[in-house]
Amino acid sequence: MELDWLLAPPLPETMPRQRVIYHRLREAILSGRLVPGTRLPASRDLAASLKIARNTVLFAYEQLVAEGCLLADRQGTRVAPLPVRPVVRPGRGEAPVAPLQLSARAAAALQPEPAREAAALPFAPGVPDYGAFPFRSWRACLERAWRDAGWRQLGYAAHGGDPGLREAVAGHLTTVRGLPVEAAQIVITSGTQSALDLCARLLGDHGDTAWAENPGYFAARVAFGLAGLRVHDVPVDTEGMSPSEDDWRAHPPRLIMITPSHQYPTGRVMSLPRRLALIERARESGAWIIEDDYDSEFRRAGPAPPALFGLRPDAPVIYVGTFSKTLYPGLRLGYLVLPQAIAADFARAAAQATRAGQGIEQRALADFIRRGYYTAHLRRMRTRYAARQAALRSALRQAFGPCVELSGGEAGLHLVIWLPQGISDTEVAARAAALGLGVRALGSYTRAPMTCNGLVLGYGNLEEGMISEGVRRLALAVHSRDNQAA
Repeated sequence: MELDWLLAPPLPETMPRQRVIYHRLREAILSGRLVPGTRLPASRDLAASLKIARNTVLFAYEQLVAEGCLLADRQGTRVAPLPVRPVVRPGRGEAPVAPLQLSARAAAALQPEPAREAAALPFAPGVPDYGAFPFRSWRACLERAWRDAGWRQLGYAAHGGDPGLREAVAGHLTTVRGLPVEAAQIVITSGTQSALDLCARLLGDHGDTAWAENPGYFAARVAFGLAGLRVHDVPVDTEGMSPSEDDWRAHPPRLIMITPSHQYPTGRVMSLPRRLALIERARESGAWIIEDDYDSEFRRAGPAPPALFGLRPDAPVIYVGTFSKTLYPGLRLGYLVLPQAIAADFARAAAQATRAGQGIEQRALADFIRRGYYTAHLRRMRTRYAARQAALRSALRQAFGPCVELSGGEAGLHLVIWLPQGISDTEVAARAAALGLGVRALGSYTRAPMTCNGLVLGYGNLEEGMISEGVRRLALAVHSRDNQAA
């Protein structure tokens, strides 16, 4: 039997010959090229024909016998009877095979997204100032966490998260956000997306309806869709999510996802009357409100508006927070604040649905908060981001005129510049990308029939010295129909 192809070029440069022979024999067996019952040459004969050591062949044979691909007995070595598909011969048809693909829910959830490299470009939204991160303080907290760690921190995290971090988060929210919460109401998550996924799976049933803001945070739609919920888009106006009577009647929600403190991406702030009205209607409908308190830490003027959580006794509100924008995204830590009535059961169910880790990072973050480093960092960044936004506003007015329409300046790390009709935001975003800018088209956050025409300009990681040049390129992208480089 001719097996010269076992060592035919090209050969992997770093793989030993015994592994090459093993992999090629295994592939030939599993692909049907070597059909069941095929008798292979004796190891001594094959080694002689390939001009290699016999032990090289023996390794491959013995490994394949151990895996069940070959059978070896007194009669020799032969291919085991495996249920494999034979190789398709040219010109011969075969029964069609179902293509490999995601589930229908997963396929529907897929949305176009910018390349990861775009996060480093000027005006990329949602990116904090990495250069201002307090590396020394954070490193000291990590070192203390490792020094004091025991075997428990190397396993899965406790139900709801590290007790010290839950205490620290509860204290921070009580002091800074005015939320009278206890540690038992806190569940630590792996960021906002993990929090939304838990809410979708633990608070909704398959086929329930979840409301999403339009325009809004697409990742929320993905989490709801993957959990088997039907997503209904509700328009946003100048006061936040604005559901109509038809929305309540025709699409009664089980979950309502909102970003009331700084709506993403328009930056609108939900008014207090609308917050109270939404709570009452949700209570009447048996719905849960998921309040993502996005960007409330970086309020520009005056205190942040009151959170829906805690506005009314026993309100059906789940409060979501994250450390991705205030510290750094790679930390992957966030939290949920739950009503006392469901906190214990939710924490137990969450522990069974996921296996939380990052025990060391959780202890370090608790230390970081307790020592006041977190509050001090927020204070510094609030001042820095306010100055950066003011410089960006000034540059935009100089480039586009004093009447340019901007929104989203009350808080957060981005502004929205609204474009006049006749100028496509998606086309401008494409031209801006060619000029090295990471702006996002407002229309990319929108689902029909809602239409928005503008650009989302992140300034979190944009140094003030880069603003004028970035705005100059942006003006070229807006006013030019050509994809010319600056």
